[in-house]
Amino acid sequence: MSDKETSDVSAPVDKHENHPSTRRNILVEGLTAILSFLLVAVPSTLGGIFFLDPILRRNKAGSAGGGELEGFIKLAITSDSVPEDGTPVAVTVQSDLDDAWNRFKDVPVGSIWLRKNPDGRILVFNSVCPHLGCSVDYRRNEGDFFCPCHTSSFDLDGQKTNEVPPRAMDTLELLTATNGAVSEGGQELWVKYQNFRRATAEKIVI
Repeated sequence: MSDKETSDVSAPVDKHENHPSTRRNILVEGLTAILSFLLVAVPSTLGGIFFLDPILRRNKAGSAGGGELEGFIKLAITSDSVPEDGTPVAVTVQSDLDDAWNRFKDVPVGSIWLRKNPDGRILVFNSVCPHLGCSVDYRRNEGDFFCPCHTSSFDLDGQKTNEVPPRAMDTLELLTATNGAVSEGGQELWVKYQNFRRATAEKIVI
C-alpha cells in the first residue's frame, strides 16, 4: 500500500474520548430537570397550603367547647350572677367566627334571657320572638316577656299568654362547668345557641 493510500485511511475513532463531556452533559441536564421541578413544585405546594389554610385552621379551631361541651358556647356571665329572685337577665352570646381567611374573636351571634327558678335551676330562652323574629323584652312592671312588634307576650317560664305567637319562647340547652369540665353546680355557664324557624307551632332548628 502506498504512502498516499495509507494517508487516505481514516484513523480509528476512540469512542471513549467523549465520555467526560457526555457525563458533564448528563449531569447538567439532570440538575436542570431538578431545578425546573423545584421551581414548579415549591410555589404549587405553598399555594396549596395557602389555599387550604382556612380549612385547616377551621378544623383545628373546632367549636367553642370540646368533649361534653362540643357545640356549646361559654357565656360571659357566671351562675352566681343570675338573680336569685327569678328576675330575668339579658346576655349577649359571643363566639369566634371564621370567614374564608380570617378569624374574628368574640363576635355577637345572638342574645338570650337567663332566669333562675326557685330550685336554683337556670332557664335559658332565645330572645328572638317565635312569631316573626323581633326581639323579646322583659317588662318588670307586668312581670312578663313582651314583643313590641306584634304584642306577643309570655310568662316568666316562657309560656305564651296570648294567641299572637305560634308557640312558647324557644328554650336552649345549658350546661354548668368548672374550668371547662362539665360539673353540677359549676359556676361557668355554657349554652348551645340555636335559632329556630319562625311562625310555626313546631320548634324547628334552622
